[in-house]
Amino acid sequence: MYVVQIFLLAQIAGIISQVPGGLGVFEAVVLVLLPEKLPQDAALAALLVYRAVYYLIPLAVALLGFGLFEVAQRKEKITRLRQLVAQWLSPIAPMIVAGGTFIAGAILLISGAVPRVPQRIQSLNNLLPLSIIEVSHFLASIVGVALLVLAQGLRRRLDSAYHLTVALFLAGIAFSLLKGLDYEEAAILLGMLFILLASRREFYRQPSVLSEPLSPSAVALVLLVVSSSLFIGMFAYKHVQYTDEIWSRFQLRGDAQRFMRATAGAFAAAFVAIALRMFKATTHDVAESTTEVMPRIERVIGNARDTRAHLAMLHDKQLLFSDSGESFLMYGVEGRSWVAMGDPMGQPGERDELAWKFREMVDRHDGWPVFYQVRPENLALYLDLGLTMLKLGEEARVPLQTFSLEGSSRKRLRQTMKRFEKLNGSFEVVSPADVPLYLPEMRRISDAWLASKTGGEKRFSLGFFDEEYLTRTPLALIRCDGRICAFANLWCGSSRDEVTVDLMRYPPDAPEGVMEYLFIQMMLWGRAEGYDWFNMGMAPLSGIESRRLAPLWNRLAGLAFRYGENFYSFQGLRSYKEKFDPVWEPRYLASRGGLALPRILTNVATLVGGGSSRKVLFR
Repeated sequence: MYVVQIFLLAQIAGIISQVPGGLGVFEAVVLVLLPEKLPQDAALAALLVYRAVYYLIPLAVALLGFGLFEVAQRKEKITRLRQLVAQWLSPIAPMIVAGGTFIAGAILLISGAVPRVPQRIQSLNNLLPLSIIEVSHFLASIVGVALLVLAQGLRRRLDSAYHLTVALFLAGIAFSLLKGLDYEEAAILLGMLFILLASRREFYRQPSVLSEPLSPSAVALVLLVVSSSLFIGMFAYKHVQYTDEIWSRFQLRGDAQRFMRATAGAFAAAFVAIALRMFKATTHDVAESTTEVMPRIERVIGNARDTRAHLAMLHDKQLLFSDSGESFLMYGVEGRSWVAMGDPMGQPGERDELAWKFREMVDRHDGWPVFYQVRPENLALYLDLGLTMLKLGEEARVPLQTFSLEGSSRKRLRQTMKRFEKLNGSFEVVSPADVPLYLPEMRRISDAWLASKTGGEKRFSLGFFDEEYLTRTPLALIRCDGRICAFANLWCGSSRDEVTVDLMRYPPDAPEGVMEYLFIQMMLWGRAEGYDWFNMGMAPLSGIESRRLAPLWNRLAGLAFRYGENFYSFQGLRSYKEKFDPVWEPRYLASRGGLALPRILTNVATLVGGGSSRKVLFR
């Protein structure tokens, strides 16, 4: 009865005070009125339990119920908000996870360099043998180094790095507890593990973690953290005498010994990891071409207006087909650059989807999408893909329906025709079925032509001497006194829109001007066959504005065009094509910009120069 009276008086005092819930007032009245023989600490504990049971727990349940009710009422809005937040966080989530993983690795290394808490290590020794404590301390430092190295793989969104990091976080949590009951450290690793698991969808790229070497900055950071842990440990154990016995002495209070062994293991693991990352692995699978695919290629070529689709008949590029199989995109891989040759070929309505399909495939392999020699009408597509445009030069296309040898501007062309008439020059176009008859002589001419040139045979953007390829296209022949003195294979576009010359060869002893004579005859033949255009190919770096306020690439290209004649006849090539009065159309490179651009240009040059030796992959 006395306790009830005290309770009622305390409640009334709380109400009179008008403090919410009588907080503080109720407790003070109870403690003052209770008999002195009752322990004050026990009474206070009872009051706290009372507050928790009658106030805090009901409040928590009410808040939870109210929150669930509000969520149910606004489910659609919350879903949209979650999607919006996920959309904005998606680009930076890998960077956050990578940074957290790097920090977690540093924590494991530094933790292994400082002394253990004596009470914790003693409690652990009562449960586990010393050997487990020693091994856990050593392996925790190895896991720390591995997390430092894997951070770059997470930043690149690699699926393999994700799975390895999850396993290492689990191992790190276990080793943190087993080496000295470091629950704070384990809690940090557990929190990072939850963040990593929540970000699973952001790590989808397929290459191995060994697919690219560590950047110099990443190597420097790894070595800096490992060296810092060594410095911290040396400072923490500066009173210890370092002798040969320190490596083999195992004891419960031997923190210095464990630190030295773990540091040696960490340095060894760091150097092994860095050495392994010096070697690049192939980032994609390759497969042999099959004869069943060639009919699909020929069907697309037959419907493509862009004559460059004929390059698919060579074996130096890979092909990505559209879902319908009526279009394809040709590409080669060099380093991290996945270089598409031209625009997607085939049905115009499938061009955008095929370009995005290529973009997504390259992203899964953590590569750089590059589109080489694309046409101006498709620039909006490549801008939508998030790429930067660089002008490579201009392509010469001669309108055949207005082409003739009449007029004063064509006097030189008429002189060339008359000179070859005196040499009994003749021109003919051989059908693909009859090309095998001429292959031995063509091989001899091609070998002699290549022997007179510096550098190897170009590939990727041009055809090369391949007998199977040459038997699939018409062949233009020039004869002088009955012998072949020049040849070129022709690409004929659908609907007679365009005809293009590809592989051109002539022997060193051919008459002067034989290629000009060949061009004249091919254009006259194309006009007679009803073609609209004759494509003479690119004039690199021509038509690029190099004004003072132009971008850096334009100014460098302008300098190379004006003063680079000792390395490549940029102006001479354009002047040669100018005599046919072509229409000049710009061609572009679509790729990522910034610091990656020099590597991309180098990779493209390697592909064109025949430096890549990859086989064809049909997808």
